[in-house]
Amino acid sequence: MSDSKGINTICTHAGELEDTQFKGAVSPLYMATSYAFEDVETKRYPRYFNTPNQVALAKKMAALEHGEAALIFGSGMAAVSTSLMAFLRSGDHVVFPDALYGGTSNLAVEEFAKFGIEYTFAKDSSIPSLESEIKENTKVIYIETPSNPLLKITDIQGVAGLAKKHGLVSMIDNTFASPVNQNPLDMGIDIVLHSATKYMGGHSDILAGTAISSEDHIDRIFQMAKNFGGNLSDYTVWLLERSIKTMGLRVKAQNSNALQLAEFLTAHSSVANVYYPGLKDHPDHELAAKQMSGFGGMMSFELNAEIDVQHFMKSLKLIKPSMSLAGVESTILLPSKTSHGLLTEEERAQQGIKDNLLRFSVGIEEFEDIKNDLEQAIANTK
Repeated sequence: MSDSKGINTICTHAGELEDTQFKGAVSPLYMATSYAFEDVETKRYPRYFNTPNQVALAKKMAALEHGEAALIFGSGMAAVSTSLMAFLRSGDHVVFPDALYGGTSNLAVEEFAKFGIEYTFAKDSSIPSLESEIKENTKVIYIETPSNPLLKITDIQGVAGLAKKHGLVSMIDNTFASPVNQNPLDMGIDIVLHSATKYMGGHSDILAGTAISSEDHIDRIFQMAKNFGGNLSDYTVWLLERSIKTMGLRVKAQNSNALQLAEFLTAHSSVANVYYPGLKDHPDHELAAKQMSGFGGMMSFELNAEIDVQHFMKSLKLIKPSMSLAGVESTILLPSKTSHGLLTEEERAQQGIKDNLLRFSVGIEEFEDIKNDLEQAIANTK
């Protein structure tokens, strides 16, 4: 399906399988793990990412991000690790920004040395800072924007230009934005990665990941992926295809709620800081407005020092203190104890992640209901 179609049309129809036998309105599910090998055009096997449901969903993913091809993985980290390893060899170097998902930074810190791969975390995600860390053996530059958990914004077009200038492969974790709000391939990035567990799945019941790029890049990732064995089961592929149909509607509702809640929290006397790129006083607001069509459903905030954040979370009645993010339900957590809990206190401080920082994933509930829950929980801590 042409990427000129609207986002809701692509979410609903791109890559769908036709039920030729019974004419059902949804894609049929092919559960086989064993397919014929003689007199067929394609020898299909789940670990080769080419079962009917895998192929169909990959077409939808590619259409969503305006790419040529995609692969569907068993988790976001499977997509990230396989893509990085496909373009890195012993002696190579990769540049990361300082603000990075904990799982990705742990991959570099805990695993890369085993393979002789070097890495550097730049002091920030500005173009000068990233460029200053490029070496003769650098092969990949990797970013995420908005960042987790402080919603910092990186200049996507600038990074793409930087990569081309130095002959590097550029990769981006686009999970926080989703394809609804941001399409990095259109800005020159080579490979887009998602934890499809989040906005694509959207209901806190699917674990998946995806890599989207050109045919050539995806083929290179596939050559690694088929050996790593990180494919997704066809039943979960089918569930993910179903969930994506409503992604455009869900994310736009979350965008709207998040902006209103960010404005509400900013004005609240018990809130010290709010981190949301849709706010005009966010340091990266203008850049976010330039490269995003919506500001997303993620934000972080800090309550005043006298408020016990643990008590605050326990006082919430509608918002769930819960791991992960981007479900239809509003959730909240402490990055210092979850996503960035493996970092030292000093490392978190360097990134600006305070112990009382709350990461807030805004759901699709009515704005007034979410706001009222925040208000009563804050009042209950005083």
